[in-house]
Amino acid sequence: MESSNKSFIDSLPPKTAFFAGSLTTILVLGTIGFIGLGSCLLAGKCGAPSASAQQAAAAPSAPAPTNAAPTNPTPSGPVPPLTSADHVSGDANAPLTIVEYSDFQCPFCQRFHPVMQQVMKDYAGKVKWVYRYFPLTSLHPYAEKSAEAAQCASDQGRFWEMADAFFNTQGQWTNTGLDTKMLEGLARQAGVANLKKFDDCVAGGTYASLIQSEEQGGESAGVTGTPGSFLIAPDGSSQSILGAQPYATVKAMIDADLAKINNK
Repeated sequence: MESSNKSFIDSLPPKTAFFAGSLTTILVLGTIGFIGLGSCLLAGKCGAPSASAQQAAAAPSAPAPTNAAPTNPTPSGPVPPLTSADHVSGDANAPLTIVEYSDFQCPFCQRFHPVMQQVMKDYAGKVKWVYRYFPLTSLHPYAEKSAEAAQCASDQGRFWEMADAFFNTQGQWTNTGLDTKMLEGLARQAGVANLKKFDDCVAGGTYASLIQSEEQGGESAGVTGTPGSFLIAPDGSSQSILGAQPYATVKAMIDADLAKINNK
């Protein structure tokens, strides 16, 4: 039911009522604003929004979660088993194996090299390190030649020393090229005794087919870039170590596998 009682404003002519109503509204809003201003002054919180409030307003909304690939997936194919041709650092009977497919001219491989050296120090007797060639010739013009030279140094028992020499001077020979003089200098650093034998080995492309074979083995295991590594457990199961992972990441993977072994 509608009320029959009229207010004072309802009894006024239309134009007068309109102006009277507007004036009343302005007075009410002004009173509310004055009260609010007084409150914020008393609280000491007047002024621009806080930095955190501004950042929250400007920050984009978080993207919806996605089904990201696992950090360390299983290889797409079996990792070729170890052979007598492999370069192995550490205890041959260590329960865990890290197989690394690498390229001496790759800057990410250079970054990962000291990570693996630290692993070998901290996990002596628990992890062995297997180095295999994976020259990315489409990106690195000296990748193939450096791999062949390292294998020639291996004939004189100096593979790991030659690998260190390549990574320690990567910026130098990447810029100047790997001519005979440069290779001889690196071989001397590595302790290669018979430089004539070394030079003949490199010049003759003696190990070109071996390098290609190791690369093909890496491809069959799913390696598409370097470094491409695999952590292999005693039962043959393996996990991929994608790229130049930091030491903490590799350590966590090793510790998890060792814990499984100890709990059996």
